Amino acid sequence: MADERFEEHLLHPEGRGDRPTGARDGVAGGAACGDLVRVSLRVEGDRVAAAGFDASGCGAAIAAGSAATSLARGRSLLDAARIGTADVAAELGGLSPGKLHAAELAADALARALGEAARRDASLATAVGLRKGRVRDETQPSAPAGGGERVLVAMSGGVDSSVAALLEARRGAEVVAVTLELWRDPANDAEASCCSASAVRAARALAHSLDLPHLTLDLREEFRAGVVEPWLAEHAAGRTPNPCVRCNGSVRLDAMLDLARRLGADALATGHYARTTPDGLLRAAADESKDQSYMLAALAPESIARLRFPLGEMQKQQVRAIAREAGLPTAGRPDSQDLCFLAGTGRAAFLARHGGLGERPGEVRDRAGRALGRHRGAHHYTVGQRRGLGVGGSGEPLYVLRTDTATNTVTVGPRAALDGREIALRDLRLHRPADEVDGVRLRYRSPPLPCALDGDTARLERPFAGAAPGQAAVLLSGDVVVGVATIDGSG
Repeated sequence: MADERFEEHLLHPEGRGDRPTGARDGVAGGAACGDLVRVSLRVEGDRVAAAGFDASGCGAAIAAGSAATSLARGRSLLDAARIGTADVAAELGGLSPGKLHAAELAADALARALGEAARRDASLATAVGLRKGRVRDETQPSAPAGGGERVLVAMSGGVDSSVAALLEARRGAEVVAVTLELWRDPANDAEASCCSASAVRAARALAHSLDLPHLTLDLREEFRAGVVEPWLAEHAAGRTPNPCVRCNGSVRLDAMLDLARRLGADALATGHYARTTPDGLLRAAADESKDQSYMLAALAPESIARLRFPLGEMQKQQVRAIAREAGLPTAGRPDSQDLCFLAGTGRAAFLARHGGLGERPGEVRDRAGRALGRHRGAHHYTVGQRRGLGVGGSGEPLYVLRTDTATNTVTVGPRAALDGREIALRDLRLHRPADEVDGVRLRYRSPPLPCALDGDTARLERPFAGAAPGQAAVLLSGDVVVGVATIDGSG
């Protein structure tokens, strides 16, 4: 039960109505629960120099906002990033289950404010600089215990990222965790998404259980503009984009690398299965079945040079074993299988809801132009697709050969008609000379194909069935990623 501390924060809330000059805001709650908490923080260097809040709804929300504000004010940024729901509740003398929701809201609002302030205003000395005797004052953080480096770890709340954080901590690094909130939609399944508000809260709780400071970055606007809108536009144009390649290459990791710089972190570690070369290029992971170098292929070499992949030399079963031995709650958690913004939502429903790409019946035709049936809209189909065409029969199986959203037609034919040895590329970026290219991956889970690069064309040694326009083509030299492009067509 709450004691006199709850009453003190309720009757004499600290900083209520204050919004310090230059403050960054974090908001949690709203219409769904009726309670709303806003926390405003100004960070100078590595300190929370000023803090205020406002709240509406029940009295517990006001008291929790006051508690979160008083806990954060004056602390170092990384110390404030250790404040969670339990700390807010403890500051109030303990809360009944019915009032604990207010502490969760206040902790969420505080975490969002801290993340925004860290992203925009923080400036921490590097651990390496401190070890070299750099002059410091009380506003600067001390070097990690044991003289290790500081590492920012991307923590999604899954087993891979949690083990990556654990391994970095065991290595002696001062670990700071960060989780991105990329998408929020009531139509999504929050428990299945790795980037929802619910997933962020779970990742923060996990980080705090490991005694790690945790920051939340709200990148919903950047994600919509840089990933979702292009994904919708590509579908409207009849192409099949790969949003994860774009997201990793220009939204998620860039934002976290910038945060790492502000936090004085020597590197950004992630739970991806990939390796790097000494000259800052990606290599395939040791576990070929989990290799994610394809999804990271759009990263620039200067970004790769600042990344660390603790799981790159490991097999998945080793990672789960480490999690079990450490007692991590993520040990048995299944891997995410869908695009984060589609979690719990079908692709067709999402295209209709967010892109206005609803049902648009049209003709399914053969290569001679004869009508074979009807489809739901050309934007719903992709090259190489077999199922869901509605034109099957006792004859040879039919596959999508091409789509045309301008005429709203889908052309189908036998699988052999998909085979092509020449892949037209656009937006080609190479990190090594073209004559070093000896392979290409045309889909995430497809094995590399021997090829040679001829200008903007990848010439394959053997046919590939169904290179889908809009997908990424990852160019290889052995198992090293030496370039990336977008498939424009095949022949």
